[in-house]
Amino acid sequence: MSDTEDPVVKRFMIVNRKAPHGSIYALEVLEMVLISAMFDQDVHLAFLDDGVFQIRKGQTPAALEMKDFSKTYRALDGYGIEKLFVERESMEERGLTEADFVVPVEVIDRAALSGLMDTMDVVLSA
Repeated sequence: MSDTEDPVVKRFMIVNRKAPHGSIYALEVLEMVLISAMFDQDVHLAFLDDGVFQIRKGQTPAALEMKDFSKTYRALDGYGIEKLFVERESMEERGLTEADFVVPVEVIDRAALSGLMDTMDVVLSA
């Protein structure tokens, strides 16, 4: 590729399904998101199932001897990652509202999220 050619930008959807603490999945996915953004890819994040808790305000993981990394999500827009989606059904099943999250998200229903995933080049789930 010459210096004048644009690199191929892929549309990535990274799906967060796991609770934020008790395993390394959530933190590892967040690191993967930041790395993807460094390579100028079009990164979308989706939170469903217990993954909605990753962006919940007021986490206190110190009792589990774990670090609260939820505030790191606030830095995502600085990396050009502004497309965060929460599955409405997962949010409501867990008694959460859009106001419970540390970052602005777009709440969409399961069918719309599925349709959005179909438009992606790459979908990764953890």
